[in-house]
Amino acid sequence: MTHRFASLTALTLAGLLLASCGSSDPEIPLISGNPQASTGEGEALYQKAKAADDAGKADRAIKLYDKTANEYPSAPSAGQARYRQAQLLEQKGEVVKSFDAYQKFITRYQGNGLYATALERQAKMAQAAADGEVKSSFLGLKSKLPLDRIVTMLGNVRDNAPRSATSSRAQFTIGELYQGRDKPKEAIDAYRKLIRDQPDSPEAPEALFRVGVILTEEASKGNQNQATLELARESFNDYLIQYPGQKRSAEARKFIENLGGLELERTFNVAEFYLKTGQIESAKVYYRDIVRRTGSGKLHDASRARLKELGE
Repeated sequence: MTHRFASLTALTLAGLLLASCGSSDPEIPLISGNPQASTGEGEALYQKAKAADDAGKADRAIKLYDKTANEYPSAPSAGQARYRQAQLLEQKGEVVKSFDAYQKFITRYQGNGLYATALERQAKMAQAAADGEVKSSFLGLKSKLPLDRIVTMLGNVRDNAPRSATSSRAQFTIGELYQGRDKPKEAIDAYRKLIRDQPDSPEAPEALFRVGVILTEEASKGNQNQATLELARESFNDYLIQYPGQKRSAEARKFIENLGGLELERTFNVAEFYLKTGQIESAKVYYRDIVRRTGSGKLHDASRARLKELGE
């Protein structure tokens, strides 16, 4: 029994080794019976890539750098190979491929001396793509990169250095992109994530203010349900409480004042609806509420006139 178990164990281990050797993941190093030989092959391939690079043969160099990093990720020069691949792709204007190559470098080679530089380059690329998208949306033109791809890039930048200034800027830009593309729900979600995750970041006050603005715009478009109005008011009040002394405090107070007007309009519209559908007593309740809450004004006068028509 013991001999049979040992044989089965040996076979199982052999199968695992074969499976590892046949792995399709390019970032997993191939198992070799001679690690030194594997390292030597990786370095030799890197030197071929560098020779092509030095000779100005960028396309060949990119392919060889990629092959070095994929097949020999543990070789001493593998990190440099991946970084240089990303750099050359960036120089060629292949933004997406370059960004993805930087991402592979950042994921695997965090101890490399080029790590901070890779983070910086990636962040600048994502922000540049986003700036193009924001400007295009206002000009009515289309960006070269689709919105969801830019958002993914910014999400990578955010997650690669959480709690950093780069991270908060990337998250704010996601909200800005959605806001510029008239996607209010997505914009609010993005701004709220920033406020929740990095409330002390420089962008957080503006993010909270914009949540209130978007909700107010939704209410002005006809979505004057009580929940939308209350959420808008709550956002502006939170802005004034959490970030006192901000430059947009006066604007926030003005928005809160205007929300009161929107709420009165909503109340008057409800009263009118009840009147048109023959629900007179319900209509009176809402007209009386407007008169009680206002001392003068268009809605005050209109509500008083309606009540007089209805016998009050």
